[in-house]
Amino acid sequence: MQAMIDLRSDTVTRPTAAMRAAMAAAEVGDDVYREDPTVRRLEERVAELTGKEAALFVPSGTMGNQIALLCHTQRGDEVIAGEGAHCAHYESGAAPAWSGVQFAFAGRGGLFTAEDVEDAIKPPQYYLPRTRVVAIENTHNRAGGRVFPQRDVLAIAEVARAHGLALHLDGARIWNAAVASGRTVAELAGPFDTVSVCFSKGLGAPVGSALAGSADAVRAALRFRKMLGGGMRQAGVLAAAALHALAHHRDRIAEDHDSARAIASALRAAARRAPPPEPPHATIDEPETNIVYVDTPGRPAERLVDAARRRGVLVGAAGRSAVRAVTHLDLAPDQVAPAARALAEALAEVLATPRAPRGAGGRA
Repeated sequence: MQAMIDLRSDTVTRPTAAMRAAMAAAEVGDDVYREDPTVRRLEERVAELTGKEAALFVPSGTMGNQIALLCHTQRGDEVIAGEGAHCAHYESGAAPAWSGVQFAFAGRGGLFTAEDVEDAIKPPQYYLPRTRVVAIENTHNRAGGRVFPQRDVLAIAEVARAHGLALHLDGARIWNAAVASGRTVAELAGPFDTVSVCFSKGLGAPVGSALAGSADAVRAALRFRKMLGGGMRQAGVLAAAALHALAHHRDRIAEDHDSARAIASALRAAARRAPPPEPPHATIDEPETNIVYVDTPGRPAERLVDAARRRGVLVGAAGRSAVRAVTHLDLAPDQVAPAARALAEALAEVLATPRAPRGAGGRA
């Protein structure tokens, strides 16, 4: 039986043989006592890459983001973020539950401008939530892996500083943003007080993220990590995987971007060939990085997910009629064309079926 090609996320990768060897050979200690030398090396490397004073290894990107919000806010504060931001949408309501904050969403499609931030800042009235943080996601997951324009980041940072607001970067896929933009990670992270980065998205490590910032911020983050249950013991085996990924898997990320464009091209061709009931048949934006979004208005996302699965490709529903395919390290070069062909056939099948009645559909 032919193995499934899994494009549900870039988190489905498995450690390479070389990564497993690095994990097996890792020098370890008790990281709660701050005695794990491999974790120390990883934190120093992340601080160097992001241009920050210090960094803290954490189990997940969700914890990194939420620790950052805890560092920057008090209960009753408000965070300005882009539409569909991961820290608001995909983190199980952690921000209001842990930090006691709420979100004000700026712009459309995950991106926003300095003017949008100006409009979202609350006046300093006691009966209003206090605006305290601007959070940017780069790349933006629900926007299809879009790279946040650096000119907008710099303008937003200027507004934030003028109003005394902190800046946090959810850089789970900052590695993709750096490759796509031709900028260094440090340049992308420069305007921010805190930056979270992920090793299991795009880089192929099995576990882990890091939060980088000033030495004071990381000292505060260490306490919050323990409070949230993120203190790990001999974590060097995981840090070794992340160090290996940083050393060996960043340069190849451009291959994932090329693969995503090839898949999107095949999907657009299938949409053009579809019989003409009523337009639009499907929307497939040109990927900027490694995420392909397909929207089939009036047709539930599960139809395309099921049609793809029957052809040996796993993708995920990302909305009522939207499906996401994500390219990654474990997508072999000789699998790109078969995956693109299978998804194109699946889309053609879906577009040949009647639209669902208005109001019907899959998960919102």
